[in-house]
Amino acid sequence: MAQRYVRVQSQEGKIYYGLLQLSQNVEVLDAPPWLHGQPTDLTLEPNCYTILAPCAPSKIVAVGRNYVDHAAEMGASVPAEPLIFLKPPTSVIASDREIKYPHQSQRVDYEGELAVVIGDRTANCTPDQAQSKIWGYTIANDITARDLQQKDHQWTRAKGFDTFCPLGPWIVRELNPGAKLQTFLNDHPHPVQSACIDQMVFSPDFLVSYISQVMTLLPGDVVLTGTPMGVGALQIGDHVCIEIEGIGRLENTVIRS
Repeated sequence: MAQRYVRVQSQEGKIYYGLLQLSQNVEVLDAPPWLHGQPTDLTLEPNCYTILAPCAPSKIVAVGRNYVDHAAEMGASVPAEPLIFLKPPTSVIASDREIKYPHQSQRVDYEGELAVVIGDRTANCTPDQAQSKIWGYTIANDITARDLQQKDHQWTRAKGFDTFCPLGPWIVRELNPGAKLQTFLNDHPHPVQSACIDQMVFSPDFLVSYISQVMTLLPGDVVLTGTPMGVGALQIGDHVCIEIEGIGRLENTVIRS
């Protein structure tokens, strides 16, 4: 199993980065791992911490219509270059936390995605250079108020509500380029989304390079790489689970705001 890097909060309220062991103990690091954090003598036992989102990004840069089938189901074509937008850091929640269904919307959708975590200050880099800027990989759910997206003709409100970016549960350093992404609703055995991440139109390396031509990416920032076909509506009480082979499961339940 790949090493799993977590961000946790102790019972005393202190926040740590660490390595999750098979025993569920957390070996605490003295800094975020992408800032060369090293193991300390502190170990947290399973009943002594809560898992948080695995990083605290200054920004989340997301990508629209990066799978051909998803673009088609949205009635649109694949863009000639990446279609990027921002989600606020306040939209981030951890696995097992609740997604709040806002009263302003009548249609809230799940969007399972691969997320990449930036490990180094990145500006104006090439796709070849971008690989060394990607520190690791995690799972995201780009929650979207679909009716507000269509009403507003831009995406800030629809994508930006608090709790609209579940992220986690941890970060891994390596990932099979053909890893499968699947989204499940309410423990149903058949996924509502299923695709291999190598079906992306624009690869993670290309996306990081492209975004870095627009804005500087900072260590701990997150890039959401787009969702495959199969997006759909969430209802109050739904349990949504996104799995990516080689990473794990991101699970959240929907509650009324």
